[in-house]
Amino acid sequence: MTATPAATIHHGTPAFRRTNLALFAAGFATFGLLYCVQPLMPQFSRDYGVSAATSALSLSLTTGVLAFALLVAGALSDAWGRKPVMTGSLLASALLVLLTALAPGWHLLLLLRTLLGLSLSGLPAVAMTYLSEEMDAESIGLGMGLYISGSAVGGMSGRLITGVLADVFGWRVGVAVVALIGLLCAGIFWRSLPPSRHFVAQPLRPRALLGRFAGMFRDAGLPWLFAEGFLLLGAFVTVYNYLGYRLLAPPYGLSQMAVGLIFGIYLVGTFSSAWMGHLAGRLGRRRVLWTAFALMLGGVLLTLARPLPLILLGLVAITFGFFGGHSIVSSWVGRRAGAARAQAASAYLFSYYMGSSVAGYAGGLCYAARGWHGVAAFVGTLVLAGLLLAWRLYRLAPLAGPPSPGTEPAMP
Repeated sequence: MTATPAATIHHGTPAFRRTNLALFAAGFATFGLLYCVQPLMPQFSRDYGVSAATSALSLSLTTGVLAFALLVAGALSDAWGRKPVMTGSLLASALLVLLTALAPGWHLLLLLRTLLGLSLSGLPAVAMTYLSEEMDAESIGLGMGLYISGSAVGGMSGRLITGVLADVFGWRVGVAVVALIGLLCAGIFWRSLPPSRHFVAQPLRPRALLGRFAGMFRDAGLPWLFAEGFLLLGAFVTVYNYLGYRLLAPPYGLSQMAVGLIFGIYLVGTFSSAWMGHLAGRLGRRRVLWTAFALMLGGVLLTLARPLPLILLGLVAITFGFFGGHSIVSSWVGRRAGAARAQAASAYLFSYYMGSSVAGYAGGLCYAARGWHGVAAFVGTLVLAGLLLAWRLYRLAPLAGPPSPGTEPAMP
């Protein structure tokens, strides 16, 4: 079934507000549950006697499993429906994080975090697909930006809550609080999200699914967009994984609470994702994307400075550029993929979270070898590669013919 423009969700309507409330809550819960362990990594190193790279497995294992599970989640939502898959994902994920707060040992904690990667997979790719199917072409950039804003606030809040409460009540209390917030967000999501109006159930057909995946890699733009996702999250997560180790050590000697409060910088992402997504919708994604990587590169250079205010300013630039870049690239994937929207979203997020898993772990090896300068060199290389790919995408020929629902409109 092809959606008519009149039947899609438009900016300013009650359906648009309900959709954004639901997906803001979903993004908030998903990324709070996923990243709540990040500020606790130095504490895990102390409590369990593990290295920085080993401690980072508490996040890298989750995102690695999540990356592979996302390849299947989109197909399951094609058969079972978008809203049921997303609701079940949120509930199961919140319960697993609640169990993590009770885990007595390191290996059980890693097992629960691994299972969390499976349960979380039902939300990110399906949310992108839902927006691509239900949103008007002129509203999807803002809608995607607002969803990513919820992700930014959730990622910040999960880190902030655990980082601050760890100093006062211990990390287990902080993780439990994040899990309870996740359960509340699951209820808001279930009540607020409008049912799919353009979803048509498709049976699980492995051969057809493989054919859709293969077709995407024959597209002139999608493989480069997938690579951009890998580089964006890989660089961003690596910075936040290991900056805490630097700031807890001399000459800064910050407390765990102070390091947790630094994650308040995530609020920058709530603005940049919506603003840059809307700007890209007006000026063209190819014209705006490179600025996100340029900001991140400048931010990495600032983190090499010794004064703490300059380091924090660099972190602001990295955060602004990351969320803006992710908003642009993710909406571009949905618009370019055509009928294979679910598979394109899954492939993009596979690359995206593999960036977190691979680069997030490798950054620990760089930190062990060269300290923060090693991390900055590694991240700078990733960002520079992303900037070069943005130039490649700028020169990409627009899709032939008039734009249709699910494809990228031709841009100058």
